[in-house]
Amino acid sequence: MALSTLLDAFFYRPDEEVGPLDDLQAEAAEPVLPVDPEEPTEFLAFRLDAETYAVAIEDVREIVKVPLLTEVPHGQRGLLGVMNLRGEVLPVYDVKPRLGLSTESPVVAGPTDVSRAARIILVRDDQGDAGVLVDGVDEVVKLLASRFEPPPPGTSDRDSIVGLARKGETLYILLDVSQVLR
Repeated sequence: MALSTLLDAFFYRPDEEVGPLDDLQAEAAEPVLPVDPEEPTEFLAFRLDAETYAVAIEDVREIVKVPLLTEVPHGQRGLLGVMNLRGEVLPVYDVKPRLGLSTESPVVAGPTDVSRAARIILVRDDQGDAGVLVDGVDEVVKLLASRFEPPPPGTSDRDSIVGLARKGETLYILLDVSQVLR
């Protein structure tokens, strides 16, 4: 007699009642749904002055230390200059005037003109990648879209701010990168 036949006879007999195992198989066939089916969205949190802002992580290309910047004469509002990143020339913006945090952009020629925590977040945009000068990068945070709050009335630039989100004690101001750069 073959080993598989002996094992089948040992583990399964057609004349015996299985009972509770039938119920177990039926329960296992039903899909188990999570309590909250919503997937959180990842955002990069950073600081501008004393506020915490965030942009969707898929809009972030990379984060770099502040390099030397070349000033662009008669550049658009908020343009600090351009930077050379591995042979690619990218514009760098100060978004504080656009968000009503300051009236004018500072003159930034390089890393000595900003704090040690300052970084440039390179973001993807339809009109081309660009850098945004921030006072510091905090973390990648997961937020639920169902808990976003609309921007409050009287916000300085409602197109740039897409909403507010809270996690613990922290309030995140969510930005639309393409709008804040225009």
